[in-house]
This record gives sequence, C-alpha cells and structure tokens, in this order.
Amino acid sequence: MTGLQNTILEMIATGEPLSATMVRLCREVERMVPGVICSVLTVDSAGELCTLAGPSLPAHYSSAIDGLAIGPSVGACGTAAYLGEEVVCSDIATDPRWERFRDLALPLGLRACWSSPIFGSQPRAVATFAFYYRECRGPSPLEREIVAQCVHLCAIALDRHRRVLEHERRANTDVMTGMGNRAAFDGALAELDCKVPGGWALCLVDLDNLKVVNDTFGHQAGDHVLRHVAERLFRAAGSDRVFRIGGDEFALIITQTATLRNMESSMESFLAAVSPPVDCGSSVIVPRATIGFAVCSAGDRVAERVRQNADFALYHAKETGRGGYVRYWPGIGSRMTRRLTAIRDVDAALREDRIKAHYQPIIKLETGEVVGMEALCRMHIGKSVLPAHLFHEATTDASIASALTANMIAQVAADVRYWLDLGIPFQHVGINVSSADFHNGAIYALVAEAFGKHDVPLKHVILEVTESVYMDDDAGVVRTAMAAMRAKGLKIALDDFGTGFASLTHLLQVPVDIIKIDKSFVDGVVYSPPSAAIVGGLIRIADDLGIKVVAEGVETREQQDRLLKLGCLLGQGYLYWPAMDPVEAGAIMLERGQGAVVAQQAVAGSS
Repeated sequence: MTGLQNTILEMIATGEPLSATMVRLCREVERMVPGVICSVLTVDSAGELCTLAGPSLPAHYSSAIDGLAIGPSVGACGTAAYLGEEVVCSDIATDPRWERFRDLALPLGLRACWSSPIFGSQPRAVATFAFYYRECRGPSPLEREIVAQCVHLCAIALDRHRRVLEHERRANTDVMTGMGNRAAFDGALAELDCKVPGGWALCLVDLDNLKVVNDTFGHQAGDHVLRHVAERLFRAAGSDRVFRIGGDEFALIITQTATLRNMESSMESFLAAVSPPVDCGSSVIVPRATIGFAVCSAGDRVAERVRQNADFALYHAKETGRGGYVRYWPGIGSRMTRRLTAIRDVDAALREDRIKAHYQPIIKLETGEVVGMEALCRMHIGKSVLPAHLFHEATTDASIASALTANMIAQVAADVRYWLDLGIPFQHVGINVSSADFHNGAIYALVAEAFGKHDVPLKHVILEVTESVYMDDDAGVVRTAMAAMRAKGLKIALDDFGTGFASLTHLLQVPVDIIKIDKSFVDGVVYSPPSAAIVGGLIRIADDLGIKVVAEGVETREQQDRLLKLGCLLGQGYLYWPAMDPVEAGAIMLERGQGAVVAQQAVAGSS
C-alpha cells in the first residue's frame, strides 16, 4: 500500500493531470484486489455526476452515468454523494437504489457496488470512490483499509486540482470585469487554427475617451463604465468569448455561424449595445466604442496573423473616425506600415532637432501687406525639406502629435522674440494644434510658459484648430478648452474650413476669431459658381459675426481678384510666398510688413 501511496503522491506533486492520476490509482488498486473494478466520479456544483476515472468500465456505461443528478436512489455513487456517507449495495439485482440502473449494470456482470464519498476541504461530497464486484457481496476488512487510503489520496488530488484551477482562473480573469484577461485571450487564440477560411473572426473593441472620463469624473466612474461595457458585450456576444485585453480594449473571438455570416450587422449591434448611458451616481456617461475586426482567411496561416489584421483594422478605424467599425482588407497593412514608419522617422527627427518651424505670410489682398504668419512644420533630411503632409500620418500617434506641438511652440516663441527685437511691426503667428493637445489638458500652459520665457505677449499668438478636430469632439473637450483659452485672451482660428462638413451653428456654441477657407473652395472660386456662392455666403456670415476670414492656397491673380470682390480681405498662398525659414520671414516683414508698406507709400508720394 505504501508503494501505491508514494506513486500517487508523486504524480500529484509533479502536476500530472488529475484524470491520469486517478486512472493510475484505479489500475493499481485493481491489480492489488483481483476481480474488483474501480471508478472515481466527480460531483459538480449543480450536483451532477461525471466520470473522472473508470478504466475497466465500458465507455457507454460511463457515458450513461455522466450528467445524472445525485439523489437518494441513484445507484451506489449518486446516493453516497447525496447522503455524504458510504453506501453498500451487495445485490444490485434487488437493491431499490438500482431500480433505474440495474439494466445498465447487470448485463456487464456487475453484481454489487460499494461507494464512498470524498470530501477533501469541501463541506459537501465532491466525488466518490467505488468498488464494483462480480458477485453479490460487500467489502472485506482489507478492502476497507485500501479504500480509506484511496479516498484520502483522491481528496488530496482533487483539492490540489481545485486550487490549480482557481489559480488559473485568477490568472486568466480580469478582476474588474470578470471577463477573461490578456493571458486568457492569448491562450484561446493559440488554440485556434486557420484551416477553415471564414471559420472564426476576431473583433477588437476600443472604448473611446476613457481617459477623458477618468480625468473628468474620476477613476471610479471610469471603472463603472468599463464593467457595464463588459457586461453589455458579454450579453451581445452570446456564446462567443469576450476578453478585456487592455485598459480600454476588449476582444471577441467570434465562432457562431450566424454572426460570421452577418459580421457588419453584428458590429452594428455591438456598437449599439455599448452606447446606452451609464448612471455613475453623480454623473451620466454615454460610452462610445470603435471596432476593428478581421475574419480568418485562406491566406492566414496562423491565428496571430488574424490578430495583427484586426489590430490594423482598429488603428484604421480610430484614424478615419471613431465610433464606427472597419473590416480588415489587405491594403490596411501597407497603410499601417507607412504610419509606423512615419512615427519612427518623426520621433528620430525630434530627437535630432531636425523638425523646424517655417513660416508662410498672411497678407492683405488689397495692398499686399504682410499682417501675420502661419507656422508650418518641416522635417529636414540632409539637404531636403519635407512638408508636413508627407509625414502627417505620424500625428495620429498622440504622443508624437503632442511632442511636435511642444517643439513648434518653443521654436515659434523664440522666433517671434527675434522678430520683435528687429523692430518688425509684427501682429500674429498661427500655430497648428491637434486633438491630442486638447485632450492632454496642457496646451494653454504650454503656450503661456514658452512665450512667457521669451517675454512675448500672447496677443501675438493664434492657435489654429482644423475643422476635423473641431467636429470630432463628442465629449466637448476641444470646445471647452477653446472657450477657456479665448476667455484668457488667446485667439483661435478654425483651419481648413469646409472640409469636414461643419455647421455654422457650431460657431454660435464656441465662437472663433478667424475662419480659414480651405484651398479646395479657393481653387473653384473663379470658375465654379457654387464655390463662389459658398465662399461669398460664408464671408458675409463671418462678417456679421465679427469673425475674420483668411483664404488659403491662393495661387492666381484671378483668384485674388474674385476673393476681393466677394469681400475677403486676407489670404495666403504661393501667389505671394511659400513657407520660409525665420530669417527670410523676418526680412519679408521688414520689407512688406504693414508699417513698412505704409512708409514706402509715403516716401513714394512725397517724391
């Protein structure tokens, strides 16, 4: 008996699978007691039996037992588990506890059964250990001694298995939401294959603006939103698995045929499930999500490729418009590669001080006087100077966008000080800012510190916000920040106006000081009556609201003349000057600045 005990204890200690350990126990005992058939059944939380080990029993017998609810008349094992005490059925043919099961046992030559409950550390029986006999009898004293040891060994094995499962559950469960965590997701993904195209799909759900919720309402509110979103996705996913794999990101492994056949409508239902308001006590928050998904295809050799594809789709969805979904297509990979390359290149240029501020003059169309500058970002690579649109994809990374803005503000502040020291009658410079600059909450402090360092009044600064940033502001963060900065005296310009389908009513909610008409409208102002009508109407409305208008991308005299007739007073573009370095810009302002032009005209008049 000592040898058996040592063998089983070693298997338990070395982490052998529970089923293998119990099968080994049964076989060793059957060798020790010839003619006996052993079985170990577990009892689940619902009180149902399941065969853990019964190597000498036919498969159909074990299958018939699986799923039976324990009770006072469920054979020897079901009754022992129910009563929590040993049950000896010395004659299956006549024992009333076998009435429903004797036709299953007797044809196999099983004439008697003795079952003992196993408790371990649990207050209820979690398993049974049974001897089947081929003759009508009960246990012998030696068999009782053997079974007592076996029950003890089973209890140890089952308790260790329970603790291992609990450890694995904790290691694979997100504490906050109760969903599987990243480790569980990685494990589930590793079990999938791509042998059947379209057999499964991966859906990545990114919760929009969770940082804003945390910063505005506190982390307790953010956690409350996360739990609600997790529960809603779990219900919407049905039998498909849901994981929380990051702070604000969830993953769904889709295997249901109905969902796979209607992925687009399923994504709509997921977005709809997320969006109902969440009552956080002191505030009500409306969650929003963005989804990227990929379906396993013939070209995907491993599940990791599908995961990468879903990542690409999610990145693209967040770039092109949050609150929707994007399905992976092959071209996204190339696009994301370009984006990552751009991020890497800009990061290196920032570290190597190769990002420089260049300036394009803004002029009075009627006189040609320079009244201001727009600061434009340029990357220097050797003798080449790259305009911003060639590395614009890098700004989709919030940290890169913020670093670029900080770099530009510092340069512009120093350059304005240089111009003022030259005695230039300088008015203002426009600096482009991104959505990330508003969401990090530090833009005003950044501007005030940089310009204060060089003793430059903030009246010389205009912050330019693109229309897309202004419109993609469901939480109102940008508008709130803009209103606060205008209240402190900073001027705000709405850049690229007309490209994002902005409503003029937004200007009533958060007024701006300047509207910059996008080049696409300026291009058509001469030969396109609709463009001219739109520009003319916009100029009249802006004039009534006390908002200045600047036309961008002016390239011909015809465009200039038409803009003047429509009432536009200010413009910029290659017709006048391209962007230039600070020294050239200073020289242009000395020559063509407002005061300089007036002086030149006075000299010309006197002569």
